[in-house]
Amino acid sequence: MLTPLFRPVCVLSVLACSLGAVRSAAQSLGIFEGQSDVGSVTPPGSAQYSLATGIYTITSSGANLWSTTDGFHFLWKKASGDIALAADIDFPVKTGAHNEHRKAILIFRQNLDADSAYADAAQHGSGLTGLQFRTAKGDTTQSIELNIDSPTRVRLEKRGDFFTMFVSFHGEPLHPSGASIKLHLDAPFYAGIGLCAHDAKAVETATFSHLEYQQLAPPAATSTGALYSTLQAITIDPNSRRSTVVYTALTRAQAPNWSRDGNAIVFNQAGRIYTVSADGKGTPQPIDTGSATDCSGSHGFSPDGKWLAISCGLPGMTGRHLAIIPSTGGAPRVLTTDVGYFHSWSPDGKTILFTRGDHGANNIYSISVEGGPETALTTGTGISDDPDYSPDGQFVYFNTDRWGGMQIARMRPDGSQVEQITFDNFKNWTPHPSPDGQSIVFISYSPEVTTHASDQEIALRILSTVDNKIRVLTNLVGGNGSMNVPNWSPDSKRLAFVSYQKSTAGSGN
Repeated sequence: MLTPLFRPVCVLSVLACSLGAVRSAAQSLGIFEGQSDVGSVTPPGSAQYSLATGIYTITSSGANLWSTTDGFHFLWKKASGDIALAADIDFPVKTGAHNEHRKAILIFRQNLDADSAYADAAQHGSGLTGLQFRTAKGDTTQSIELNIDSPTRVRLEKRGDFFTMFVSFHGEPLHPSGASIKLHLDAPFYAGIGLCAHDAKAVETATFSHLEYQQLAPPAATSTGALYSTLQAITIDPNSRRSTVVYTALTRAQAPNWSRDGNAIVFNQAGRIYTVSADGKGTPQPIDTGSATDCSGSHGFSPDGKWLAISCGLPGMTGRHLAIIPSTGGAPRVLTTDVGYFHSWSPDGKTILFTRGDHGANNIYSISVEGGPETALTTGTGISDDPDYSPDGQFVYFNTDRWGGMQIARMRPDGSQVEQITFDNFKNWTPHPSPDGQSIVFISYSPEVTTHASDQEIALRILSTVDNKIRVLTNLVGGNGSMNVPNWSPDSKRLAFVSYQKSTAGSGN
């Protein structure tokens, strides 16, 4: 008779024990809901949370978090909407044999599949820090690598389809790193922290302290954030697509143009022209333009690298005019008596292409580098703009609205034999042939954008001259200023461009 009375007590005892175990498990994961090995991780990874210190510790193996398949340990919670994750990341054991590319991450991920779409802020054992991302399931991972030492604090924000990394080095407020990408994740997605040893036979440990998880409020109808410009150099190899942040500024920088020796990139900012090392090391230095001021984003080196064409204001002249200075700086020699904006040198260095607008129309002209008469290559009331020679000098590529929407075209250097090159619904601008003649990069706006506008969602697309196929290189916020002038590296392996971000510096607004 005692048995029925005993059984409920036993059940209640077991239930209490189970609730205690659940409560203990929840406490051990802190704010997170679960932990999982993603891909192949042997031995299995683990994660713990210390209530006393507030530190999360992850231990994991894993061959890599890269390419098309990942292997890492993931501490996660399901999320939706706009989210920010921030933490101080450290590798407690710094001596001994460790792979320099072991990486501790803040990550937003579509699911727990090994080939899932994701974006992460990754801190490597070597100190390298970058924004990694896989835009779709099974795609090759891409990355934007910072040209700085390892920060003490990192933040990754998801706002809509844009993911932005913020950094802090010595306790100063978080600020944009220059790394930002567009990537769509369906809700719910996974948000959390992770670790990959970058060596299937090794086990590594990383800690995440002062971790913050924040649900962000919807952005205000009118953005009041500060404008950041980021100059990047991206590889065009579809199996790599690494990008390096060369320069970031709290102002509008524009129009990167690679030096002929491949060592430097020039750009304009606040009316001056600057040069910076192509690897992003050091501080940008202004180029002496003599009496020329208020310089625009229309500049470029001669084929032999000895001269720099510029488009600037000059004493006693109205508007900006085309001029030439020594590539290291010096007094300008003016070429045009009327307004003119540089776009391209001929491969033999004897002729320069420039543009001029008049009452809404825009046309293309050529002039000898010695000066003299101008030759109009296009005429009419429409827009013909952004001319750039093919490397063999046989064609001039440009954008024009003569067929309706803005499309890429080409013509002979004398303006004859105009033919359409792109045939889609995008508005396509600023074509630039690669030095090896294999590719043409250009900007594509959405169909509703009717001008060479700034701060728009755009794609950099590459057309192959071998098979005429077009692929997207990268998506960004930009437009006018992103790549107004020839922007290929001399070896045709990389492109320089500028993207723009409006930021509240991680304030959560």
